[in-house]
Amino acid sequence: MNLFSPLNLGDLELPNRLVMAPLTRIRSGQSGVPGDLVALHYTQRASLGLIVSEGTYPSHAGQGFPGQPGLVEPEQLAGWKAVTDSVHAAGGRIVAQVMHAGRVTHEATNGGFPVVAPSAIAINGTTRTYDGKQAYPVPHALTAEELPGIIAEFVLASQNAIAAGFDGVELHGANGYLLHEFLSPASNVRDDSWGGSPERRARFVIDVVTAVAAAIGADKVGLRISPEHNIQDALETDATDLAATYGALVDGLAPLGLAYLSVLHADPRGEFVQNLRIRFGGVFLVNSGFGAITARDEALALVRDDVADAVVVGRAAIANPDLVHRWQNDLPVNDPNPLTYYADGAEGYTDYPALAS
Repeated sequence: MNLFSPLNLGDLELPNRLVMAPLTRIRSGQSGVPGDLVALHYTQRASLGLIVSEGTYPSHAGQGFPGQPGLVEPEQLAGWKAVTDSVHAAGGRIVAQVMHAGRVTHEATNGGFPVVAPSAIAINGTTRTYDGKQAYPVPHALTAEELPGIIAEFVLASQNAIAAGFDGVELHGANGYLLHEFLSPASNVRDDSWGGSPERRARFVIDVVTAVAAAIGADKVGLRISPEHNIQDALETDATDLAATYGALVDGLAPLGLAYLSVLHADPRGEFVQNLRIRFGGVFLVNSGFGAITARDEALALVRDDVADAVVVGRAAIANPDLVHRWQNDLPVNDPNPLTYYADGAEGYTDYPALAS
């Protein structure tokens, strides 16, 4: 088994084990409709084993950023259909990351919809909106009666993704957004069936994943998590609680037969992450860090040493549309430019050069 060997992922056969991470790039305008530039960006990277799209919102209330694409309106689905058609024509495979921002947004970003979360606890800090930077608001704590409606949003968005030509979906349970907010004891202080213990905090995520798997097929569904990442105030600092929460989560997911579980963690070789892999029992992806770029040697070793079945990379994929060719042949790589990660236009998006063949 090596990084450039094939891998079966649900009903997909990947030609290699390099996966493009979901990367927020805010190039879809206020309408949330991905256009030709977005299609070109993803198509340039079609040689990667799998592309995971940037986070797409399942409802207007779930939009987290200006310029973020959605899976809600017919025009958005038509835009994504052009993207997926182009990626498939280039021989690629692409899944949609379905992301509800939860409390990591503002009414000036999501069109005036109430900001929601498991509990009425605001994030400390500010967020960029269409009206400039604003303090994060205190979110509305979702009632038990409202939760089925949120689950239905995830289901409909996932069905919309399949209708738009995506090969599957990745549900975003990481980085402090809504699903992660239910998992973290810092953002979920409920005392009902969806909070108060590790098992109950894991329940909502299990419910969402189960419902989506039933709607589109478990072999088309993955989940991304980032335990212990401690970002956007979704803090997880108690090791015993952490192990119990994510153990309960993975135990609830294991019987579903999902396409994969993707884990963002600084120590993918460690006992905590590897225990999750054993308990999940299916295809296991790792992303080795948020603060450091995953290098070629590390990616090769993670698969060679059977730490994971595939490796998720972000910034290397941003800067190198032909990353598979470069890494497989140990060729020089482009360095990414952080100043153009979150911007408009082609610069730093579609203008990174590929090597001449």
